[in-house]
Amino acid sequence: MRFSSLRGMQDILPSEVHLWQHIEEQARKIFEIFNFQEIRTPVVENAELFLKSIGEDTDIVEKEMYVFQDKKGRKVALRPEGTASVVRAYIQNSLFLNPAPQRFYYIGPMFRYERPQKGRFRQFHQIGVEVFGINSPAVDGELIYMVKKFFEKLNIKNLTYEINSLGCKKCRTLYKENLFKFLSDRITILCSDCKRRLEINPLRILDCKVSSCREALNDIPLIVDFLCKDCRKHFLSFQDELNSMDIPYNVNPKIVRGLDYYTRTVFEVTTTALGAQNAVAAGGRYDYLVELFGGPPTPAAGFAVGMERLIDLCTETVRIESKKPYVYVAYAGNLLNEAKNLARFLRNNNIPVETSYEEASLKSQLRKADRFGVRIVVIVGEEELKRSVYRWKNMKTGLQGEATLKELIEMLREGR
Repeated sequence: MRFSSLRGMQDILPSEVHLWQHIEEQARKIFEIFNFQEIRTPVVENAELFLKSIGEDTDIVEKEMYVFQDKKGRKVALRPEGTASVVRAYIQNSLFLNPAPQRFYYIGPMFRYERPQKGRFRQFHQIGVEVFGINSPAVDGELIYMVKKFFEKLNIKNLTYEINSLGCKKCRTLYKENLFKFLSDRITILCSDCKRRLEINPLRILDCKVSSCREALNDIPLIVDFLCKDCRKHFLSFQDELNSMDIPYNVNPKIVRGLDYYTRTVFEVTTTALGAQNAVAAGGRYDYLVELFGGPPTPAAGFAVGMERLIDLCTETVRIESKKPYVYVAYAGNLLNEAKNLARFLRNNNIPVETSYEEASLKSQLRKADRFGVRIVVIVGEEELKRSVYRWKNMKTGLQGEATLKELIEMLREGR
């Protein structure tokens, strides 16, 4: 029986993985400059963790989350996003006892049962950061600055930075009441999901993509008009931070994000290069989530970047050559063991090597070396061994010669 990967899952092949590694390396460099430390959390979590944080009435929880019972009957889930797990780890391991701010970044797979399409898979990968312990809008601005620097490193241009404020509990409650009244008059054109959401959480309707619901949202009250004094001050200060860093942005009052835990600042980074799936990064502030999970009141903020969408963008902007073995050790006659010994010695000196492991003619070995795309072939020959030298040939330039073992090591290390 021949097996294939499940729908919405993909293999990342050796010819592709170097671009993934490059993106991850650039992310780590940027994050560590800002004193972020890597954190790794389990892929499988208690399902209640996400129901409580993301919101039971969100599309992620209602339609997309992979949920199942383990052998002890516990309801567990494959993580659909990274923030909730990091917050759980922050509380469980008492990291709040350390000096603030605490800064973490993560890189890993997430899972959502969505319709697979360009840039969207059921197993997908995110690069994300979380900051705990600082309430200042300067942190919000710094997060967007980090996103900008990261994309600059990847030579990704023509990005749009859209921001909004969702306010605190007080002003959001007032806004929900007004939004409920407004949408109640248009309930007949809402889809069945949004009719139900109207009673539970009318903010979720702002995320709906159904055309009739989009029509119902014309001329809706804007949440920025309902911000309390403190939230308005925070939002204006956040904009001042962006202005001071020369980051262009648009205020988009309809951004609410698909997760219930956000407060105050939310933002999205979009591009026209990806069609309908145009968001490449998103995030915001979640000042109540740590307390909701049983930790001390702790302001927090973060963002996540979709790796698959970055790969689509970087395919055009970043050139990464697939890594090939630098040296092929071949042999003439019956010197297979001597060739294997030389290959082992070169590897012990941190030189990438490919070699033959079975009897073969020198001609067939050279053909194989050419197929591998190696640059240098080193040939172990009987006459050369008597003189303690090795033949070498540069497959790219045609240059060839002889070298002692010491000379060979120096030549290969220098990349000649």
